[in-house]
Parts: sequence; C-alpha cells; structure tokens
Amino acid sequence: MNKTGFSGGPSPTVQQIAKAFRLTGWVSFWVQLVLTVVSTITLIFAVAAGRSAGSPSNPGTGVGGVLTIIGLGLLGFNMFWSLSRYVAYGRRLGSDKTVRPKKSEAIQAIRFGLMVSLVGMLLAILGAETIVGLLVSKALSQGIGGFVNTDPSRFIQPADTFVVQASINVILAQFAGIVSALWLLNQMNK
Repeated sequence: MNKTGFSGGPSPTVQQIAKAFRLTGWVSFWVQLVLTVVSTITLIFAVAAGRSAGSPSNPGTGVGGVLTIIGLGLLGFNMFWSLSRYVAYGRRLGSDKTVRPKKSEAIQAIRFGLMVSLVGMLLAILGAETIVGLLVSKALSQGIGGFVNTDPSRFIQPADTFVVQASINVILAQFAGIVSALWLLNQMNK
C-alpha cells in the first residue's frame, strides 16, 4: 500500500484506518443516539406541558421548535450515515482489496457526513437562537420597576426552558458528528 490509496495488501496503516472508521462510526452513532433520544423526549415533554398549561406562546410549537425538529431529523440521517458508511467502510477496508473502497470514495463519504452535520448544527443553532429570543422578550415583558404583568402567557414557563435544553442537545450531537468526520479525515491524511 502507498500513501495515496488503499490498493494492495492490508498494511498496518490500512488496518489502523479501518479500525478508526469502525470505532468512530460506532461511537458517533451511540453518542448521537443518546442525545437524540434525550432531545426527543424533552421536546415531547415541553410541547405536552405547554399545551396542558394552555400557553399559546410555547416556543416548542414555534419556529424554534420546528428548526430543532429538522435538526433532529438530520441527526437521524447522521446516525444512519455513521453505520452505513463509516462502519461499512471500516469493514471493507479491513477485507481483501477487491471490495476495498478507493481513498477518494471514503473521503467523499466523510465530507458528505460533515456537510450534513454542519447544516444540522446550523439549523439547531438558529432554532436555539429563536427560542432564546422569545424567552428574552418574555422576560422583558414580565415587569420592570414595580410594574408587574398579570398575563400568564407572558411569563417564562418551565416548558419553555425544556425546548432550549433540547436544542442544545441537538447542537452537541451535531458537534459529535462534526468531530467524528474531522477526526476520520485527519486519520486518512496521516
């Protein structure tokens, strides 16, 4: 094997890259799965709590919640990508040269996973920013200098903060996908 491709017999370098792909794929999958489940449960709880409290301005049902849900969808795709590409490429790299992927094919797969993670992280950040902006406006409208607002829909509800937590979890999970992809690119270029 040479430094420019994966052809030839399995060398220690190819075996190390194969192991890195498998390990990174599985670690990325499990980290993202745990954070996705926690975020999903938190969002469901926030929406349910907001509806039971009768709050029409619950951020879980607004633009911020929708962006966070789209970020969760991209996270689901990232988990699929980790297993179907990273782990699969690791297995193929560790096998004989007839099924071994080309280096350019593996790098292209990593770049695609990286781009999906970046888009998902951007959407989750925009969702979190929208939610935080709504919470700041609620906080400012609660009362200043002795004036106390009596409209309960303008108070920050506990369900509002759960949506922020879900968004932050999605951002962290997307960050894990980005780190995984960058680490794999680094391993391939050694």
